[in-house]
Amino acid sequence: MTISTADLYDEHGEDLQSLSLQLRDCGGRTRFAGEIRTVRCHEDNALVKAVLATAGNGAVLVVDGGGSLQTALMGDLIAASAVANGWAGVVIHGAIRDSVAVASLDLGVKALGTNPRKSAKNGAGETDVEVSFGGVTFRPGAHLYADEDGVLVTR
Repeated sequence: MTISTADLYDEHGEDLQSLSLQLRDCGGRTRFAGEIRTVRCHEDNALVKAVLATAGNGAVLVVDGGGSLQTALMGDLIAASAVANGWAGVVIHGAIRDSVAVASLDLGVKALGTNPRKSAKNGAGETDVEVSFGGVTFRPGAHLYADEDGVLVTR
């Protein structure tokens, strides 16, 4: 991604939603963009792992973990799988782990924070559903743009 989110917002204004939630840059790539796919889960990362193990084709996975920092929803192995499968990035309304290893990968990752605690692996949750947090509704198929200034999403 070569254009900044600030420039995109100046050009398109209210055609874009701006995420007010402050996320940390955790991946090796701070600027990324792509078509949105979604997972909704709570302290269970089985669906995150399954989706990121499929062909990403430059997409961005948005994970609504309900804002929980009790367990990590992605670690270095799942992030490495995302890179191997062509994902541009992951935005997590929750925590990650293995942050040093994740930061070394060519993957955009934005998350609330970190926690070394593993999550459950039961497969509870939903994929490719509309999720909302930080004043933005993330719809599968919409486009997401992220950089050091934040996250924008097409309406």
